[in-house]
Amino acid sequence: MKRRLFRAATAGLISGAVTLGAAETWVRTTVLPSLVPETSATVLDRDGDLLRAYPVADGRWRLPVRLEEVDPRFVEQLLAFEDKRFYQHRGVDLRSVLRAVVQAVEARRIVSGGSTLTMQVARLLEGGGTGRLSAKLRQTRLALALERRLDKRQILELYLLLAPYGGNIEGVRAASLTYFGKEPRRLTPAEAALLVALPQSPERRRPDRYAAEARAARDRVLARMVSAGVLPADEAEAAQSEPVPDARIAFPVLAPHLADFLRGQAPLQGVIETTLDRDLQASLEALLRDAVAAGPEALSGAILVADYTNGEVLARVGSADFFDEQRRGFVDMTRAVRSPGSTLKPLIYGLAFEGGIAHPETLLEDRPTSFNGYTPQNFDKRFRGTLTARAALQMSLNIPAVALLDAVGPAKLLARLRRAGAVPVLPRGRMPGLAIGLGGVGLTLEDLVRLFGAIARGGEPMDLHATGAGVDTSVRQRVLSENAAWQVGDILLGTPPPLYGPVGQIAYKTGTSYGYRDAWAIGFDGRHVIGVWLGRADATPLPGALGVDVAAPVLFEAFSRLKTKPKPLPPAPESVLTVGTQDLPLPLQHFRNGDPLANPDRPEIAYPPDGARIETGGGALVIKLRQGRPPFTVLVDGAPLDLVPWEREVTWQPEGPGYVVISVIDALGATDQARVWVE
Repeated sequence: MKRRLFRAATAGLISGAVTLGAAETWVRTTVLPSLVPETSATVLDRDGDLLRAYPVADGRWRLPVRLEEVDPRFVEQLLAFEDKRFYQHRGVDLRSVLRAVVQAVEARRIVSGGSTLTMQVARLLEGGGTGRLSAKLRQTRLALALERRLDKRQILELYLLLAPYGGNIEGVRAASLTYFGKEPRRLTPAEAALLVALPQSPERRRPDRYAAEARAARDRVLARMVSAGVLPADEAEAAQSEPVPDARIAFPVLAPHLADFLRGQAPLQGVIETTLDRDLQASLEALLRDAVAAGPEALSGAILVADYTNGEVLARVGSADFFDEQRRGFVDMTRAVRSPGSTLKPLIYGLAFEGGIAHPETLLEDRPTSFNGYTPQNFDKRFRGTLTARAALQMSLNIPAVALLDAVGPAKLLARLRRAGAVPVLPRGRMPGLAIGLGGVGLTLEDLVRLFGAIARGGEPMDLHATGAGVDTSVRQRVLSENAAWQVGDILLGTPPPLYGPVGQIAYKTGTSYGYRDAWAIGFDGRHVIGVWLGRADATPLPGALGVDVAAPVLFEAFSRLKTKPKPLPPAPESVLTVGTQDLPLPLQHFRNGDPLANPDRPEIAYPPDGARIETGGGALVIKLRQGRPPFTVLVDGAPLDLVPWEREVTWQPEGPGYVVISVIDALGATDQARVWVE
């Protein structure tokens, strides 16, 4: 008898072991589906807020989400309602299964399901149904396998990503944005309860179609939360009074041109982080829509905002309305090549200041002038006679600007534009002429923002970027000397603002291209640079549309929408000469444009030669002159040196290593210049 019992027990143990071994093999050999579902590509602002999202291949919205990005109260309600022993079971909750079976036998119908969250994730990963026993067995097997491969956090995040919410909406983040217009970081108890209820029957409870069913399901969840001790009764009662959303909210489409461009650059990158400020972007898009709505038919525009201290783009509005075909809103006008009008004049004046050709208080002539057959006219066909360079730039007069460009040289203007990171486009087959100073060259809004950002930075080039940390620009050559850049900014700061605009806060310049095709306004304060363009994308003229009238008000309004008040410009560098016209060195008091090459006796810098590297060992540098007619004025980076004006040698003490521009002006206004490296 004992032997028979022993044999039976042994057989039972062997049978049990075989069964367990078979179950182990059954789970271990499970073929898992992809555990990395395709998610919508998203473009985010600097704080991680959504600018734009793109649906996955089958048109579904399935936005990536992490557990810490979801309101903990939603997760608490979800687990209490769907799987309260989620953290205790290994994929299958036997207690829940037994309870469901007993309830079904007693009621002769299915009263409650025994599916765990892990089993639901298994079903969502495979895309299978739930009704048949074979499907339940498959989901059970996959759930057990998932628990071996993934931890609880990963399984929960898969549910948050894949749960259905009606139509083409999947995942809690897409649902929260669709029904509440916000990220799921902070949800009210009512919102959380609705998002818990919808996946059980996503189509029959869609709030945009069946609001009553959605409300009833939400309220059942709230009632369960009270009995489970998750919510106080009074809080649940208050939540039941909240309305249920009855329409879907469109996903944000902010900075669409930039978003499309960045996605095209990195099509496999799921999450693209930018430096943009979502609130500022939305505000400026609305500003531009309002601005063009009051203008001529098909008028469009663009706005670009950057922090020039680090080159980060804070807002980039490529058109007035991305979806407006009549305005060609799909064209990114921040990248479109257009005529810059008068917006290059600050650089012309800066080069003249840097080269010692002029000073802000130098007198210029605004009179009819021919430059080898080129006879520019002022915009209003009037002439102001003799006036200072400061006044001429603030009034944006053409003739004085062309006279200075004639002395500086168009090639130097183009070279400095390239140093700023701009890509000037000349008419095919043409050499640069004086007309480029008045808009006879192609540039983009990006280019002009880079240029004015460099002026605002004291002449240092600015790296304009909307992603990443940017590039180091310290190794690039300066666009202007520090003194010249400050002088230009000081002049532009005094330009009269548009009506009701703040005085003395924003240094800015406007421009209007030939034929009224482009209206510009570019400006900066102590931290930000903003560029505005208005016109038609197809370059059709808009008669009477002046930059000062249509673009400048938009520029000043854009500054007012920044999150910080305008920051003052920096004080003048110590070496800047800030005196009136009568106290300037004689050659700088009145600019006389002549061709120095036509004068064989023009002054020359005999030492140091242009392009030289001079080792001073920390000592002084002796600058030697020859030819020319005294008295002489010698300048370093635009600042005059103290010397006996009839001498041809002057001693200068460098402050440290670096490039400097040495200039000389003689009594007739003839000049010479040398750019050297001193170490």
